Amino acid sequence: MPDAIIDTENIGAYFPARPRINVLGVTYLHLCMNDGSDLYLTEFGLPLMKCLMPESHWADESWLKSHSVRLPGTSALHRVTTKEVDGRFRDIVIKWNRMGQDIPGETQVTNGADAEFNSPFMEFSLVFELRNARSEVPRQIYTHKPLAIYVPRKYVEGEQLGRRRYKIEAIQRSHEEISIDWNRNYAVIYEWLKGIDAVEAYQKGFMDNEALIRLTQRSNEDLDARGFTVSDNKPQHIIVRPCPDQQLVRDRNGEFLYALVDFELLKRTPGREKQIRAEKRRDYLVRQAHRFDPVKKFPSGLTSMHIMGVDYVFGEVESTGGALWVVGRDPFLFDYFLPEKWRQTPRTRLSASYQIYDTVTKDNVHLVWRVSRVGYIPDADPFVQNESRILNHGFNSPFEEFSFAFMLSQKGIETTYPRAIYMTGHRSSVSLPLVDHSRFNSHADIKTPDGHLILSRNHEYVTIWGYWNAPDDALAVKDEVIYKGLDALACYREGRLSKREYLRMMRHTKERLAAANVEDLSLRGNHLLLSIDRNQQLAVDKTGLPLIRICNFELFKHIDEPG
Repeated sequence: MPDAIIDTENIGAYFPARPRINVLGVTYLHLCMNDGSDLYLTEFGLPLMKCLMPESHWADESWLKSHSVRLPGTSALHRVTTKEVDGRFRDIVIKWNRMGQDIPGETQVTNGADAEFNSPFMEFSLVFELRNARSEVPRQIYTHKPLAIYVPRKYVEGEQLGRRRYKIEAIQRSHEEISIDWNRNYAVIYEWLKGIDAVEAYQKGFMDNEALIRLTQRSNEDLDARGFTVSDNKPQHIIVRPCPDQQLVRDRNGEFLYALVDFELLKRTPGREKQIRAEKRRDYLVRQAHRFDPVKKFPSGLTSMHIMGVDYVFGEVESTGGALWVVGRDPFLFDYFLPEKWRQTPRTRLSASYQIYDTVTKDNVHLVWRVSRVGYIPDADPFVQNESRILNHGFNSPFEEFSFAFMLSQKGIETTYPRAIYMTGHRSSVSLPLVDHSRFNSHADIKTPDGHLILSRNHEYVTIWGYWNAPDDALAVKDEVIYKGLDALACYREGRLSKREYLRMMRHTKERLAAANVEDLSLRGNHLLLSIDRNQQLAVDKTGLPLIRICNFELFKHIDEPG
């Protein structure tokens, strides 16, 4: 969606803090009406913004009464002619969304057990995806254009709207980019399609019964070829266009030209769901292997940053008000690390002592994420020599951790792959006796392009790492699991390492780090990730030592650094 310069004062609206918002892959311009209503404009609706303002149609009761028609069907569906504004008006369809409701008995669905009404944002997401699928299959499917989502200010008890609490809660969990309100009504607004539905065309003699059946079958086949299905697809949802000669418009193949409407029960087929996840993962793997390739142009809202020797793509996270730094120079990797892709997916905790988890994201990417302890005083004893050094140094910031990881990799010491740093949107605070101010002071001169500190005392930080199963370059060529990662302490406990081998490996690691002029102030076996090969054996180097990857950098320091 292009950036728009809009004088909101003259249209009875204002922009929220984040007017441009991306929900389920669709970008909207969010406008807040002065009366408390909300309007989310798509790229198709933006040029018609003034016509789509509520006072130009639904909010003006007298206008609505004389310029709208209730359309047939089980849903609340209206055709409305908007007011003329700046010489423009439109015929639109306003349909009140039924998310969270039970499907009524008179609605014939093909897969009743699995059928659920889409939320308005899911509906638009799927419609855009369907419209854009023209490149996948030769013949295009036409639909009416999704223009906007309208949310009136009026609060209504969810039960009065026929909503089931558990259904709405499931929708809310899947819409982390935006808050779905149990107590508010939602309407989808489409542009009106000229023509008549297939049933009316049959009744008026434009086609016989056999042609009607064939057209309905063809629309279902066309949907299926693109990986979609509509649980209640029926002739009333198929729009055809009559000609003056009492014929219907046909396409270049001599078939009736048609368009589809009504997508509250549109969904992907299982095959398409699997295909999309596979394609996203493939794209991710290839991009990771080339993440440092130069990029000439960045999309709006994303900028490049170079912090402590590491290149990042930086941008604000619209869904949470947070911020995100993605390692590399490829802006297209940014979307893979948005918190809505990984914060609520099933996860496994990897440590009893700190918050570190592995998860598979919504894009089928395996990641490890860890809550940074920067700003906290380490739980160490000042009168024990080694622990006093930890207290003097403090926990590294996420940016320092990533800097150490890259520096070591450049010196031939393998590490897990640093992927992204996420700053949460919610404000947090730490009890004063627990606060370590050192990193906030040392990072005070490093700011984002819009002038904010990269390290804030008022927010938490999460570091995101690649889940180790193979080198990035190898995965870009062939997506396969070559190794399983297991830390050295776990390997010892499982009997894969003897005590002698374990101690030799720890000593060797300290020596290699010292040669690189760094040390881990609290080096432990679970800071070293070893590789189990396909034969369930430890992968080793030429000297017989296990292949080692450093996976914890929060207490790394340069040897010549004070402390």
